[in-house]
Amino acid sequence: MLRSPERLALLEIERVIDLCLAAFPAKSVLDIGTGTGLFAEGFVARGLRVTGIDVSPAMIEAARRLVPQARFRHASAEAVPFDDEAFDLAFMGLVLHEADDRLQALREVRRVACLGTAVLEWPFRQEEYGPPLAHRLKPGELETLAEDAGFTRIEALPLSHLILFHLTGHSSRKEAD
Repeated sequence: MLRSPERLALLEIERVIDLCLAAFPAKSVLDIGTGTGLFAEGFVARGLRVTGIDVSPAMIEAARRLVPQARFRHASAEAVPFDDEAFDLAFMGLVLHEADDRLQALREVRRVACLGTAVLEWPFRQEEYGPPLAHRLKPGELETLAEDAGFTRIEALPLSHLILFHLTGHSSRKEAD
């Protein structure tokens, strides 16, 4: 189901990766909430060094099997087990709405990414696919959380079925170069 043709079309993986790499000329990416590694696989195909984390051991095992070129670890978005600025890009694909502490998750991704963060989320509308409306981020919620986490620039890019947010503005050695 996570890799069904219908879901793959809905996610627009190639377009999302194109938009991420156009905004952030990354060489390394941390895929938070990697699941079976769909986006990790797309980033690997573009030549990036990819690490994925997920709270589900079963998802980590599936990702390792399906995307052997990437590294995967069991971890949560709220407690990312990597050093500050360890990755150029942090990517959260349809996972922020599931985080137990959304603000802490954004603080963590800001901490580990030196170029920026990309967050892919569902729009706030009832649909036949995706999580129920009660689990989706309300309008303006991501922007407020991102500002509270220390991001200074938030750009929303509406896609066919989802919204991609680019978050930047953290102090970074790479941004200063």
